[in-house]
Amino acid sequence: MSYKVEELEKNMVKLTIEATAEEFDAAVEAAYQKNKGKLKVQGFRNGKAPRSVIEKMYGAGIFFEEAANSIIPAAYDKAAEESKLDIVSRPEIDIVQVESGKPFIFTATVAVKPEVTLGEYKGIEVEKVETEVTEEELNKEIDKVREQNARTITVEDRAVENGDIATVDFEGFVDGVAFEGGKGEDYALTIGSHTFIDTFEDQLIGAKIGEEKEVNVTFPAEYHAEALAGKPAMFKVTVKGIKVKELPELDNDFVQDVSEFETVEEYKEDLKKSLSENKAKAAKTAKEDAVVDKIIENATMDIPEAMIDAQKRQMAEEFAQRLQMQGLSLEQYFQFTGLNANAFMESVAPQALKRIQSRLVLEAVVKAENITISDEEVNKEIEDMAATYKMEADKLKELLGEKEREQIVMDMAVQKAIDFVADQAKEV
Repeated sequence: MSYKVEELEKNMVKLTIEATAEEFDAAVEAAYQKNKGKLKVQGFRNGKAPRSVIEKMYGAGIFFEEAANSIIPAAYDKAAEESKLDIVSRPEIDIVQVESGKPFIFTATVAVKPEVTLGEYKGIEVEKVETEVTEEELNKEIDKVREQNARTITVEDRAVENGDIATVDFEGFVDGVAFEGGKGEDYALTIGSHTFIDTFEDQLIGAKIGEEKEVNVTFPAEYHAEALAGKPAMFKVTVKGIKVKELPELDNDFVQDVSEFETVEEYKEDLKKSLSENKAKAAKTAKEDAVVDKIIENATMDIPEAMIDAQKRQMAEEFAQRLQMQGLSLEQYFQFTGLNANAFMESVAPQALKRIQSRLVLEAVVKAENITISDEEVNKEIEDMAATYKMEADKLKELLGEKEREQIVMDMAVQKAIDFVADQAKEV
């Protein structure tokens, strides 16, 4: 096997990889041996027909595709490793030559990690984020807890008001015809939640129990069901019941029910401390993000589209795994949201680009500042990982290959780079 490297535009590289005629013929022979029993040839028992007879009957290239598929993965991996290219995308494979008695030649077009030219990355100015907890924020958090512990009371002597939970039956019509998915019974709708489209909820204010109302709305232009997008619709809605949430009083009894504290003052003090810690963490993250954004803005890099595509696929796989943990498939998610695979990929494209840019500039900072990770730090990180996975650290070390260990080291170095540029930044 031999190969040559051709640099293309925008950090794309073409590897032309050649397997010898002997290597190709050996792969064809292996394909013949594997498949000869599946091919019927008159005059021969199953699996006994010579290769030359099968090739004459079915065509000279009958085994070429399988032979090519057996050669390509290993040949590509070997060329990629020997070339020392920092490949960041899946290869795009094209067959150049596939012919009996001749070398098998194919190309693999790949994206390689772009070089980054850093601009200013020390002393970046970012806006200071306020971390003091206001009385309004504290009361809002307390109201959330009160809301979680609220009880619902049935109301029978008045019409629907904003904030009520109205139990409704409804059926939707477009151009006088009922549409699929537009019907519901005993639906608990919180008025003012804007769960339903347009001014649907607002038009129910003032409706009495048992009253049927005609609600006129217009579907958004970007509505996921194309047949309804941008169209006016009329819903026949019957209010069947009204409930209202009654929040508990903020007193010592309430505090004792929802916390370990005895008094409102103690509860408020602890809640304020918790909110302050959360705001400090959020402020730290916001500062780091702002600094990295500025460093990206000041840097120069030419990111190949194939690298972005690879990142989008990775993000889709990560998202699918998270859905699976919730008992959903990606296909079900698309059903519920009206999205499809292409629309989803496009929606994550900006985030994919940002991830790549962030990683590249931070790796460049690691290099520029000669940031290193000691063996002790790596071992401590692996011990922490092992504890998370509930396994022995030594066992995890055995399972980690050289590449995985290198990835851990670089991840740790990148985190140090984040800390470094954030510490160097000026808050204004």
